[in-house]
Amino acid sequence: MTSNLLVILSDEHQARAMGCAGHPFVQTPNLDALAARGMRFTDAYTPSPICVPARASFATGQYAHQNRLWDNAMPYHGQIPGWGHCLQNAGIPVESIGKLHYRQAGDPAGFDHEHIPMHVAGGVGMVWGSIRETGERITPAPRMLGEHIGAGTSKYTDYDQAVTDRTVEWLADHAQDDAPWCLYVGLVAPHFPLVVPQEFFDLYPPDSLPSPKMNPNEGYKRHPWVELQNAQMDSEARFKSEAERRDAVAAYYGLVTWMDHNVGRIMTALEQAGLSKDTTVIYSSDHGDNLGARGLWGKSNLYQESVSVPLIMAGPDIAVGTCATPVDLLDISATIPAHFGLTFDCAGKPLTEIAAQAEDPDRVIFSEYHAVGAVSAAYMLRKGRYKLNTYIGFETELFDLMADPEEATNLAGDPAFADVIADLTAELQKMIDPETVNAQAFADQDALIAHHGGREAALKLGATGATPPPAT
Repeated sequence: MTSNLLVILSDEHQARAMGCAGHPFVQTPNLDALAARGMRFTDAYTPSPICVPARASFATGQYAHQNRLWDNAMPYHGQIPGWGHCLQNAGIPVESIGKLHYRQAGDPAGFDHEHIPMHVAGGVGMVWGSIRETGERITPAPRMLGEHIGAGTSKYTDYDQAVTDRTVEWLADHAQDDAPWCLYVGLVAPHFPLVVPQEFFDLYPPDSLPSPKMNPNEGYKRHPWVELQNAQMDSEARFKSEAERRDAVAAYYGLVTWMDHNVGRIMTALEQAGLSKDTTVIYSSDHGDNLGARGLWGKSNLYQESVSVPLIMAGPDIAVGTCATPVDLLDISATIPAHFGLTFDCAGKPLTEIAAQAEDPDRVIFSEYHAVGAVSAAYMLRKGRYKLNTYIGFETELFDLMADPEEATNLAGDPAFADVIADLTAELQKMIDPETVNAQAFADQDALIAHHGGREAALKLGATGATPPPAT
C-alpha cells in the first residue's frame, strides 16, 4: 500500500547546521532522529541559491534556464505544470501549509488547498532586484537582515508558530483518511530577520561561537564577481558593532533549533495521529546561508554554505543510512509523483532510485544564479570531488571539495588542473550554452522591467527585506 507523503521545506538552512551532519554544536535533535530512522543525502544542492527561483524549480522539476523564472520577481503561478498538477490529475489529495513563495493565492499552482500561504510581496515580488547589469547599489534603505538582531520574536517566528499549529491540526483531522495524501509544509526559519525566541538564542552564547572564516577584514580577498554581487546588500558592513555581529551568528543557530523544534512538533503530531508508520517524510531547504563566511550573509552565491542543502527521507521501505550520491531539489520534484506510482517529466530522478543504486559520487549537479546583485550569470557544476564556478565575464573558480572542503584555495590558475577544468567545462556545455543563457536571463528581466513601467517604476516594486508573511 502506498504511504502518505509529508514534505517539509525550510528556508535558508545551511546543510552543515545539523547534528546528524557532524556539526560540532548546533542542536537539531528532531532532524537527527528523522535521519536516524531514514536516509540522509550527504551532498544535496539547490538548483538556484535564492528563494523564488529555487522554489519555482522545485515546483516544476526544471532548472531556471528551462522554466525562465530567473529571480525573485518571477514567481511560479502554475504556468508550467508541476508535480502538484501531476498528483491532482491522478486524484491524489495534495495540500500545502505555509511558505510557498509562488505568485499569489488563487493561482492554479498544483494544490487542492493552500493553508495560510506565504507568497511574493504584492504578487510581483522583488522587481527592483531584476535591475542588476550595472552593478550599482540600488538596495532600499532597510537592513536586509532586520533592524533588530538577537533574542525576541518576529513576524516570521509568529508565522512559523501558526504554520506548525495548522499542520498539527491538519494531521489530526486526516488521521482516518482512506486514501494516501501528500502534504507540503513550508517553514521560514532560519531565514532572516535574525530574531529568535530567548530560550533558543540562549542555547548559543555569542562569545562562545567561532568567528566566521575568511573575513575580508582579516586579509581574505573575495572573487571580483562576488565582490560586486555582495555590494548590493553588504550586510557585513551594516552591523552596528562586533557584538551585534556575534549575536547574528547566535540568532541564526537559534533559528535552526527553533525550526527543528517545530519539525519535532509535527513529528509528534504524526505519531499521535497514528500516521508515523504510514507516512514517508522528506525534509530539505530551498538553499543555504553564508552566515558570515567570506564576510557574506544570506545566500546568492555558489559556495557550499549557500548552494548546499540538508536532505533527509524517512518512512516505510526507506533504507537507513547515508547516501553520498550528489542530489538536488529537482530529485525531490521527481520523488513526489514517483511515490504515488506516477510519471513526471522533469530534470530530476527519484531519490528512492538513487538510494537503491550503488553510490555515484561522479553524478553531475548544476546550480545557477541570475538574480539580485548578479552583474552576469553564475553557474556551479559539481562532479566528483571537484566543483567549478563559472562567471560570465570573470575568472572561474575550481575547488577540490575532498582536499579543501572549506573552498579556501582556488585551483583554476594551476596548470596541473587544466584537464579537470576542461572536463567540467565540457559537462557544463552539455547542459547549457552559458553565454546564451546569460543573454536570455537579461532579456527576460529587461522585458519584465519594461512591463512594470521602466527602471524608476521597477525600483519601487517589491519587498525591501524579507518577504512579509500573511496575517495569521
